[in-house]
Amino acid sequence: MSEKVVKSDEQWRAELSPEEYRVLREAGTEAPFIGEYTDTETNGIYACRACGAELFRSDAKFHSGCGWPSFFTPLAAETVTEIKDMSHGMVRTEIRCSACDSHLGHVFEGEGYKTPTDLRYCINSISMTLIEDKN
Repeated sequence: MSEKVVKSDEQWRAELSPEEYRVLREAGTEAPFIGEYTDTETNGIYACRACGAELFRSDAKFHSGCGWPSFFTPLAAETVTEIKDMSHGMVRTEIRCSACDSHLGHVFEGEGYKTPTDLRYCINSISMTLIEDKN
């Protein structure tokens, strides 16, 4: 796991765009079907946009049709933290970067996707940066 990244709100605001800050630090959600990685099929590793911690591999990405990038597993279990989210009148599981505690999205279970885990990590594109494979 990456080392813990601790910064003040002032530091995060200086480093992130207003929209990145809203999603990553205030647990916002970008609109569906607009994110740069929603339909991307490029090979590589998706890293946290706030701190650079590696989160997901492209070979775990799948097309769910939900409007956000979807993965069936993180790069390693310790790269993300799961938090019970009872906001907006529903019970969900929020996903945060374990290194810097930035909001990434949510994970859903039992939706019937033909994936090895039956999980859908629904992640905001703006929460990630794709590091393309060099091959």
